[in-house]
Amino acid sequence: MNEQNASVRQKIADLIRESAPTLMPANDPTNVPVSGKVFDAEEMCLAVDAVLDGWWTSGRFAAEFEKEFSKFMGVRAAILTNSGSSANLLAISALTSPSLGGKRLLPGDEVITVAAGFPTTVAPIVQNRLVPVFIDVKFPTYNVDETLLQAAFSERTGAIVLAHTLGNTFNVQVVSDFAKRHDLFLIEDACDAVGSTYLGRQVGTFGDIATVSFYPAHHITMGEGGAVLTDSPSLKRIVESFRDWGRDCWCDPGCDNTCGVRFQQQFGDLPYGYDHKYVYSHLGYNLKVTDMQAAIGLAQLKKLPGFISSRKSNFSALYSGLRDLEDRIILPEPEENADPSWFGFPITLRRDGFRDRRTLTEALNERGIGTRLLFGGNLTKQLAFRGVNFRVASSLENTDAVMERTFWVGVYPGIDERRMDYLIQNLRDALG
Repeated sequence: MNEQNASVRQKIADLIRESAPTLMPANDPTNVPVSGKVFDAEEMCLAVDAVLDGWWTSGRFAAEFEKEFSKFMGVRAAILTNSGSSANLLAISALTSPSLGGKRLLPGDEVITVAAGFPTTVAPIVQNRLVPVFIDVKFPTYNVDETLLQAAFSERTGAIVLAHTLGNTFNVQVVSDFAKRHDLFLIEDACDAVGSTYLGRQVGTFGDIATVSFYPAHHITMGEGGAVLTDSPSLKRIVESFRDWGRDCWCDPGCDNTCGVRFQQQFGDLPYGYDHKYVYSHLGYNLKVTDMQAAIGLAQLKKLPGFISSRKSNFSALYSGLRDLEDRIILPEPEENADPSWFGFPITLRRDGFRDRRTLTEALNERGIGTRLLFGGNLTKQLAFRGVNFRVASSLENTDAVMERTFWVGVYPGIDERRMDYLIQNLRDALG
């Protein structure tokens, strides 16, 4: 970048910083959404800087984000992709790679998971012709009931795929020990849990692979975006291959002949010396992120520690403000040994409650209080799962209770003290 180019970019950045306060939406203390992005001029400046590069696909900002995010999470590799759902697809697809030899998952192999969750945690299992095996969750953590793992196990079991529900970690110790004992892959869906720790260690670092999301609702955002995390060099290369069209080559975009033998190799039945950039070892996709997204993510990443602190503080305020209503509602509790970076605050109406969830959430929404259900409730009852080959290995009693009586409200950093007070008072009024 020459001196003139740098000077022009600086002028543009100065104008953005000067104008940004007038572009920000005003805060309404009587409007409390469940989630939202929190940003300032720095995200705008970096996004425009990426646009001015004229590169636009994954480039220098993506490489920098992968480096810094893997450092924050404590893993060797963070592989950026265009969404958290794509990250889940890449993670599960990677386990089917022929390069894994006898460990690869084959069509018909089973994957233990829960039905009380988000659909794209489970959909890639089906899309890879594997069989989801559902077990129940438990109150008040909303995570897998780990005592049911053995009931779900069979000779075809190859993996466990579990999300850390709303930022609350599942019992990582028990689940990890079970996976190791039976030689199973473990995938952590940490899309809602960036910054959550278990025994002082970041979640997303316990499994063979983990996934995160950078959708606007999540802990940091790129608008759209996600990442796959792993400590395994071989799994990293497989994930990158599936993400980048299924190619065998590992050159970065815009780079050629990193290996030095681009035209001197034999691959299967292809002619000797076939250009390695056009050799495909997997049936892949194109799921890369743009550099503009990654640039926004870099600005967000600097704010992440503060975001995590705000989420924890808002959760604590809600818990304290509702604690005396435990005769009517089930309040969430962190898993033992966990310090969650909460994504939301789940509330379950007790069976002897005086009103139904629909009436309650409608009343809250009329007062400007955003609510959400716990994602798909019981996924086995969703339209998309009609005709899908799955196995239910336990009673789903608690999963059905989540489907019928659970909702959640926000704790994201945009909820300041005035909004939090308004949220608590209106929750109390509605529950009273």
